[in-house]
Amino acid sequence: MKYAFIRDHEDQFPVELTCEVLEVSRSGYYAWKQRPPGTKEVRRVELVAQIRQAHQQSRATYGSPRVYQALQAQGVKCCENTVAKLMKQEEIRSKARRRFTVQTTDSRHDHPVAENLLNREFYPDRPDQVWAGDITYIPTARGWLYLAVVLDLFSRKVVGWATADHMRAELTCNALEMALMHRRPEGELLHHSDRGVQYASHAYRDLLREHGIEASMSRKGNCYDNAVTESFDLPHQSWALGRVHDANRSSYCAGLR
Repeated sequence: MKYAFIRDHEDQFPVELTCEVLEVSRSGYYAWKQRPPGTKEVRRVELVAQIRQAHQQSRATYGSPRVYQALQAQGVKCCENTVAKLMKQEEIRSKARRRFTVQTTDSRHDHPVAENLLNREFYPDRPDQVWAGDITYIPTARGWLYLAVVLDLFSRKVVGWATADHMRAELTCNALEMALMHRRPEGELLHHSDRGVQYASHAYRDLLREHGIEASMSRKGNCYDNAVTESFDLPHQSWALGRVHDANRSSYCAGLR
């Protein structure tokens, strides 16, 4: 083990110094170095090469347990502890993958931004008094599917929605147009959203203005200003069925459909 250490660190420390620290003779070290490798050493070198190959095939994401499993699948006979030990000695480490997060809000734009008129008043007195919009995403086998929704804050019902494989303003406009077509709101209506470019776009603002809807937007970097739609959880929302979630108001809202 001492001779192997000296050999592995020749490029870092002088052999004479290392031999002195480890209390071995230089002649003994060079004699050992010139000997043909034994069966054990040959097996070690072979196994390290197989470990490196399995590790590289995983794009350096595998740790010792998964490298061991990969070697077992290839029919390589080895011990999991040996794989872990050799990976540590050879400094073969897994690269931690950073979790990918989809960004649905891009507030870096030059479009006008509305004031926060809602001011977290999430409980209006009647239907079609306050609508809130947001974008979420759904993982599919073909990539991300983006879902834009418009909620009536009185009933917490999704009154408009649209899906697409992109997040252009067309997505949010389609959701708002569905809400307008189904509900045909009368009276004053406030529309609240985040500062995303889709909601601040000319197309979306023109659509709001055309139907006399006043715009409200969350403050910069404050998700709580749009907490109702930010917490929109697709698996627990019956938006496709148009169900109302507020039990205290369900009978009243049913008569408005």
